[in-house]
Amino acid sequence: MKQSDCAQGSAQMASDPVLRKWIPDGAVWERLTGGRTNLLWRVNSGDDVLVVKLFVESAATPMFPNDPDAEVAALRCLDTTGLAPRLIGDVETRQGRCVIYRHVEGTQPMVTPTGMAHALASLHRIPPFKGMRQPPSGSRAVLGQGDRILAMCRDSGRLATFRPTVAVEPVRQTVFLHGDPVPANAVPTDTGVCLIDWQCPAQGDPAEDLAVFLSPAMQLLYGAGSLSRIEVESFLAAYGDATVTDRYRSLASAFHWRMAAYCQWRSEQSGSDGRDSEALELEIAALKDAS
Repeated sequence: MKQSDCAQGSAQMASDPVLRKWIPDGAVWERLTGGRTNLLWRVNSGDDVLVVKLFVESAATPMFPNDPDAEVAALRCLDTTGLAPRLIGDVETRQGRCVIYRHVEGTQPMVTPTGMAHALASLHRIPPFKGMRQPPSGSRAVLGQGDRILAMCRDSGRLATFRPTVAVEPVRQTVFLHGDPVPANAVPTDTGVCLIDWQCPAQGDPAEDLAVFLSPAMQLLYGAGSLSRIEVESFLAAYGDATVTDRYRSLASAFHWRMAAYCQWRSEQSGSDGRDSEALELEIAALKDAS
């Protein structure tokens, strides 16, 4: 979005009659440009700093839903845990559905693998709430999701040759998942990592969250670049549950193949965005290492 468009969008949001009931007059609206899914503003009223998140209905993808109801439910469930921002409001505006929550100020420029591991381990100990979506579990279902994503692509032949052979049963004990725990969705604070962007929480295999964070494609697109082997091992050790981390290792090739299929779909959607193509190559390399 161009600077002039950002300013116009901020003015439209600030003048919305519904939002004016929640945001004091004179508050300063600042468009946040880090997200690739929905539109966000940091709103500073002097006494408080809020985030207004405007949901884009067409933003869901074959792997990551974009559900405002799920986000509101997750924020309410996690209200006192420190793992998520404090929910302020959920409103329908002229621009669309908006979720308002308290801004979380980070104390470091980027979350560490250890900090993220501790946050996910804490989240996975919280009971899921009723009605959460359930993502694929077990190698057959994970690979099947990759097959469906690849069927949406114009060019699927190359990745089809890399499809791994792995047999892991569905998980028996499901947990509360963030669904999209990439570095950009984690704010390091003095009391630990606070996770943001809860539009696709789920109840499922804890290895699913680990796989998204450790994905080299997701680290490239939403972090500082692929993690080193030492960083990966530090993350898995800090998670602190060998049953889950061993399960992740056994499913790694299936997770990487599915993510590679997703990157192929993304690269075809984005056209000239070289980062999506680079993400695809990183995921293929990780798939080869894990197979």
